[in-house]
Amino acid sequence: MVTLKKTDPIIRVSNLTCAYGDNVIVNDISFEVMRGEIFIILGGSGCGKSTVLKHMIGLYTPVSGQIFIDGEEIISAMGDDRLRILRKFGVAYQMGALFGSMTLLENLRLPMEEFTDLPSEAMDIIARMRLSLVGLEPYAKLMPTELSGGMQKRAAIARAMALDPTILFLDEPSAGLDPVTSAGLDRLIKNLSQTLDVTFVIVTHELQSILNIGDRVIMLDKDAKAIVVEGDPRDLRDHSDNPTAHRFFHREAEDQT
Repeated sequence: MVTLKKTDPIIRVSNLTCAYGDNVIVNDISFEVMRGEIFIILGGSGCGKSTVLKHMIGLYTPVSGQIFIDGEEIISAMGDDRLRILRKFGVAYQMGALFGSMTLLENLRLPMEEFTDLPSEAMDIIARMRLSLVGLEPYAKLMPTELSGGMQKRAAIARAMALDPTILFLDEPSAGLDPVTSAGLDRLIKNLSQTLDVTFVIVTHELQSILNIGDRVIMLDKDAKAIVVEGDPRDLRDHSDNPTAHRFFHREAEDQT
């Protein structure tokens, strides 16, 4: 097992090519995510944002390339080695993916029941602590259907933190939320990043959220099947001369003539 320094990247994606059958989605992309930053993968519809995330968390096998999580290569890892790598991160999916037949407390206990031998009382304490971090501890006994969309998103983040990961992957966390609720979620993510020293990798196309919380972004392009720009989103908004990035950050329609 490789021990990384604080200044080393916590995630390294090298020469990654992803495809569905013969349909190549991204071709030979490379990037790094630094420890403690809020890193955003953005781009237009169909550019491969969620596809790249699903490869990063080991759900899909790429055509080629390597993905290192905290110094360990996840694609080739097997058995206990793979499980150890998977324990290093948590994932909150776009629709929350909470189990509707379980209370919030039971949803948060589930990862601990599956992957630890903690006593039941300790699981309850940890689950309530995670809910408290996202402002939902008073709702621990409620079912997901009894919550608003924004509360469900917060609960999904809390569950993703159940095993105390160093990395959190969020897929479209603001999707379907009104601007006020979305701004509250942005503030939560920023607070968690600062207080827990968690690295966030977020897939989103919500421009205001990107500018509010993003430390660094990569932008994927559907036609290029590649990363077209990378950097601080505010710098890209103000200074990028890439046409795709300029249209995105200035909300300009593509010229159809």
